[in-house]
Amino acid sequence: MEVEVKLRLPSSDSHQKLSNLLSPFHTKTLVQENIFFDTPTSTLASNNAALRLRLYNLDSYSILSLKSKPKLSQGISQVEEHEEPIDPSLARSFSTDPSGLLELTSSSQIMERVKGEFAVDELVCLGGFKNVRGVYDWKGLKLELDETIYDFGVSYEIECESKEPERDKKLIQGFLEENGIDYKYSAINKFAVFLSGKIPATQLRPEIIISLIAVLLGDLRCYKRLGVLMKENFVQSLECTDLALVMF
Repeated sequence: MEVEVKLRLPSSDSHQKLSNLLSPFHTKTLVQENIFFDTPTSTLASNNAALRLRLYNLDSYSILSLKSKPKLSQGISQVEEHEEPIDPSLARSFSTDPSGLLELTSSSQIMERVKGEFAVDELVCLGGFKNVRGVYDWKGLKLELDETIYDFGVSYEIECESKEPERDKKLIQGFLEENGIDYKYSAINKFAVFLSGKIPATQLRPEIIISLIAVLLGDLRCYKRLGVLMKENFVQSLECTDLALVMF
């Protein structure tokens, strides 16, 4: 079982600021290409599973993984994960010929499970996304700062694999808050973002929304009225894309 703290950063500025703060603790940068596979009828996804090839640093090495039964709540992710190394040149070929993966059954426990447990007899390549990951050794934790590049946009996230996720989450949150870096608990994983085809909207704190709208409208009465709305919990769930609706 892989357990991670996952916190989403709202912007490239937040990502850059955090990268600068963590620079003394930097150990390496990984350029990852993630490619996903499923059946034409989405058998794996419908069973909460994901089959992924990850190629590192211009195909210097690659990993085949099967993730299943994901849970993500309050910034803590839990997922069953099985990984195997795979020859990069072979891995690259599967993006154009996914059927080759099914021929690995005799040498791959992952593909044996895919065919046996999920009854998969045909695979298609779903595509994928790239991820630039900065790795940091900070206060005994391995922090991973991600810039994830999809065809439809870019997202930012900090992750930390942990045996004590609640403790480590508080430690990371404290560091972010001390340095004025906004964040939110990640609500969905990167694969779910990829499938959705859109970057999750950045959710602002209610007091920030109130201040922004009041300043933009230049109306103190608006500020007071929005304060009432906040107390009535109308503003709690507003996202950036909702600002125009409130204003007009």
